[in-house]
Amino acid sequence: MNFTRWSARLPGTQRRAAARTDHAVAPDRPADGTTVPAARAEPPPDKSAPAPAVDDLPVREVLDRIPALVALVHGREHRVAYVNDAYVAAFGVRPLGEPAHQALPELAEIGLLPLLDQVLRSSRPRTLKSRRVPDGGSYTFTCTPVDVPGPGGGHGVLVFATDVTDHAEAAGRLRASESRQRETAVTLQRSLLPQELEQPDDLRIAAAYQPGGTETAVGGDWYDVITLGGGRTALVIGDVMGRGVRAAAVMGQLRTAVRAYARLDLPPHEVLQLLDGLAAEIDPNQIATCVYAIHDPNEGRLVYASAGHLPILVRDRDGTVHRADDEATGPPLGTGGWLHTSGSVALGPGATAVLYTDGLVERRGEDLDEGIAALASALQGATGTPQVVCDRLMRTAGVTAGHDDDVAVLVLQHPVRTGPQDELFRNAALDLLGGVEAAPRARAFASGVLTSWRFPTDLHDLGVLATSELVANSLQHGTPPMRLRLRRTDRRLIIEVTDGDDHLPRRRRAEPADESGRGIAIVATIASNWGSRRTPGGGKSVWCEFALPG
Repeated sequence: MNFTRWSARLPGTQRRAAARTDHAVAPDRPADGTTVPAARAEPPPDKSAPAPAVDDLPVREVLDRIPALVALVHGREHRVAYVNDAYVAAFGVRPLGEPAHQALPELAEIGLLPLLDQVLRSSRPRTLKSRRVPDGGSYTFTCTPVDVPGPGGGHGVLVFATDVTDHAEAAGRLRASESRQRETAVTLQRSLLPQELEQPDDLRIAAAYQPGGTETAVGGDWYDVITLGGGRTALVIGDVMGRGVRAAAVMGQLRTAVRAYARLDLPPHEVLQLLDGLAAEIDPNQIATCVYAIHDPNEGRLVYASAGHLPILVRDRDGTVHRADDEATGPPLGTGGWLHTSGSVALGPGATAVLYTDGLVERRGEDLDEGIAALASALQGATGTPQVVCDRLMRTAGVTAGHDDDVAVLVLQHPVRTGPQDELFRNAALDLLGGVEAAPRARAFASGVLTSWRFPTDLHDLGVLATSELVANSLQHGTPPMRLRLRRTDRRLIIEVTDGDDHLPRRRRAEPADESGRGIAIVATIASNWGSRRTPGGGKSVWCEFALPG
């Protein structure tokens, strides 16, 4: 702005001199600076008179009447040269000729004076948005460089402030409302996640969940650990697309459904098939990704299926890190029309597997594969307990309270056992041949194994009885090959019989005249838990468990 042209529109020397002595207070205002409402009546507008040109308007009078706050400061010391009536009404009389840090303390307290220096140096306007002044409202300040006329000449800054108090208060109320909604979603999300992870006998597991930062609505990330019985464990991690309470609610429904389907002891791809149909029913417009995996200590492998989720990372005992095969990955849940498949990855003693959501590896401007490669590199050097590994992966990925996305991580280890601990985990197996001698041979084998494991007499006898009933059931209703397996952990005794027939037994009430149908009922009565499942080869497995004393 050229101040020479602006000053040419002002009244004459006498008015300017008066303005310097009255501190920019209008002549009808008392000397103490208080405002006296004008009593003069405005004449009716002359509709026949032509509108004045912009250059003919008295700028001083225009600035005095506009509702925005206007101040003019001059020189490097920012001496006050002018303030309009709106500025005086807002902050009181400002003494002209004094430096801004004294005459305009409200500007100094909000940090505007350094901005004035920048405007003078760069000759470019600057804006300070929505700042709250002491004991006042909120204003947006625009500072524009101007040329100051007169013998001394020089440069000044025109400060133009707009009252945005209502807007700032409305924005504050909106932020408070969004904060309450986010707290509700976070509370719902955390309440739907496992409050305490199940710890299976043959795995050590840790998990972490970090919601997005305060400016980010919480998402639908979740994880779960489900003991299936017979020593097997299901592990789940998923991510519902979208944010807020709706995403958290859909996540809760899917997690509940996964736990229900897991009780059926189905293969991973069949569980995802059921989830896919359910997700479409819950909300056709909302999709989710998920990995469902099962660990069987007898096989030393992790069997899994993925619905559009990120690959599982596995660190072997020697430190080698590899990704699970992508061939077992199908489209996300809720898309429909896809037959999922299961794959497997080795998870022997000393191995560590990591399941995670995209918030751990996805960064703006970076390829997703780069993030997965960085996570694999971090996993390669991560040793210690699952919780230590989990914390290290989160730190390496830069996940903090201000992270821009939800993060869920599930770390599982198949520990290496040596010494006395190794003595607690034992396996014994016997291949069964048909014929009348199969059942007595199975009972003798079980009795010898349980005696060698030094179980109490009552547990020994119950184990032999359960073995006899399971083998008799398999001999009567199953087909070869048949196999008996006894497994001992630090907390339970597991007895399992497999055969080549895929018809699952069910517990039923036997009538007094029935000659069969009591075996499974006896096993269910004496054991802590029992169950059955189909095996990948087309047969079935029937098992029961006994809790160890102490």
